[in-house]
Amino acid sequence: MINPVERVRTYLARFPYPVEVFEFDASTHTAELAARAVGVAVGQIAKSILFTINDLTVMVVTSGDVKVSQSKLKKHLGVAGKVKLPDAQTTRELTGFPPGGVCPFALEHPVPILIDVSMKRFPVVYIAAGSPHSAAPVTVEQLLEITGGELCDLC
Repeated sequence: MINPVERVRTYLARFPYPVEVFEFDASTHTAELAARAVGVAVGQIAKSILFTINDLTVMVVTSGDVKVSQSKLKKHLGVAGKVKLPDAQTTRELTGFPPGGVCPFALEHPVPILIDVSMKRFPVVYIAAGSPHSAAPVTVEQLLEITGGELCDLC
């Protein structure tokens, strides 16, 4: 079985722009740790978070310095119900990535991807790239193309 970081590299190779995956000795498990490892503001770190509402699971990718509004998320999706975060095991099963290394593409089980506008403040954001010691720089436009995601305001 291919390791998750290599899976991300292989997936990125399909696209016409060079996106380099960086691996660090330091942890990138949280937005704050990733910002420190990469040397950027916390807002430039893209958090990829799974949410489950009823039987619908989506991934929201947002800047590391903001929080997703559950009411905006439910309104955008046109659903009612309790918003839940999957546990670490479910996250790994759905994405194929460990917590702290969840990449918003190359997922084991594809889910709808919602890209929050908060990241448009930055020319480049850094996504987790398959491990809690990795990151890859992308523009929001590249991220939209790579993920097939939808740009929306959820924070």
